[in-house]
Amino acid sequence: VQLQASGGGLVQAGGSLRLSCAASKRTFSNNAVGWFRQPLGKEREFVATISWRGGTTNYADSVKGRFTISRDNAKNTVYLQMNSLKPEDTAVYYCASGRMPYSGSSSEMYNYWGQGTQVTVSS
Repeated sequence: VQLQASGGGLVQAGGSLRLSCAASKRTFSNNAVGWFRQPLGKEREFVATISWRGGTTNYADSVKGRFTISRDNAKNTVYLQMNSLKPEDTAVYYCASGRMPYSGSSSEMYNYWGQGTQVTVSS
């Protein structure tokens, strides 16, 4: 089982990035996918999640209205569109496959994790 996160980089405050998370059909099939992030020296935190069929999404309060999670099951890929980025969004971003079709915001409900992609927002 392998998830591959990509799309991170360095961007100025107010800019945008789109992260992608690709995995095998087996990994994503019937499972939610979530994005989490871990700022340097801090705990990992929930960012967003999307249900298996994409009908249900949930976001951390800190990113609501700025980030959008979506998925293309035909391509076995989940996206995180990040707009109006702030320096406090700087972190390593991880995607994870959930244990259930909708897995919520707890990291304990996700059992497979990607390697992470660095997002750095300069002020």
